[in-house]
Amino acid sequence: MIVQRVLAGLLLIVMLSAPGWTDESTGQSEAERRADEVLATTDEPPAESLAIASSGEEPVINVLDLIFRGGPLMVPIGLMSLLVVTVGIERSLALRRRRVMPRRLVASLSNLTPQPDGFDPRQAYQLCQQHPSTAATVIQAMLLKVGRPHAEVERAVAESSQREAARLYSNVRTLNLAAAVTPLIGLLGTVWGMIQAFFATANMPTGVNKAALLADGIYVALVTTAGGLAVAIPAAILAHYFESRIQRLFRDLDELLFSLLPQVEQFEGQLRVRRQQLSGESTDAPADNPASPA
Repeated sequence: MIVQRVLAGLLLIVMLSAPGWTDESTGQSEAERRADEVLATTDEPPAESLAIASSGEEPVINVLDLIFRGGPLMVPIGLMSLLVVTVGIERSLALRRRRVMPRRLVASLSNLTPQPDGFDPRQAYQLCQQHPSTAATVIQAMLLKVGRPHAEVERAVAESSQREAARLYSNVRTLNLAAAVTPLIGLLGTVWGMIQAFFATANMPTGVNKAALLADGIYVALVTTAGGLAVAIPAAILAHYFESRIQRLFRDLDELLFSLLPQVEQFEGQLRVRRQQLSGESTDAPADNPASPA
């Protein structure tokens, strides 16, 4: 179109320089008239452009086809996506409050404190057996140290809490791993695809449309990076959500333990119990010190 406008301008200059090209009725020279016709013709859009505009059709990306064209590295990215979905569902079920810190257990333990007879470790242990959970496991470890020095009780609680926290964080670390590794796999696929695209373009014969081939190779090579990010972003969000949930649940557990520790400290040096005694099982072996607190 630019060439046509240049030619029209040159034609106008040539005609203006030639004599006898003026239209007396309109006062417009023949050169000006013909130049206007050429410019009007160049302003009209081509017939193909009109056909595309009238149809309203635009190129659409076939995502499924791109996934298959992404190369072999799309396979580990797909496996990572299945792993993220599986771990996300499993942690959503495992980190429910009733699996970590049941409300019934907390309410029942709170009701033991204001009783006239005082706090009963055996009843508390049996309540933990009735509501198996992370909180119940930590509290049972504390109750098994009833009568021991305060430092020993706190150490038992800390060790049990660390074990339970490690168990809850185990699969969350898998999400963090997926969020870190999957984009690198996608980047590796993109780099390898770019190498192949530039190699194929450099070795093409003369006269072939290299730009179209290079553009096709580049946009296909970027599929693995897009796939890696599509997996890594949800994995990072889920990992952050589960970590926050675990920390919130353990803060509630710490508050419960702080309320129970003073009740356990009153038995220091006065009572020694075994697991069988706390659980209500019969045992012929005498306790270390069966004396009740004063």
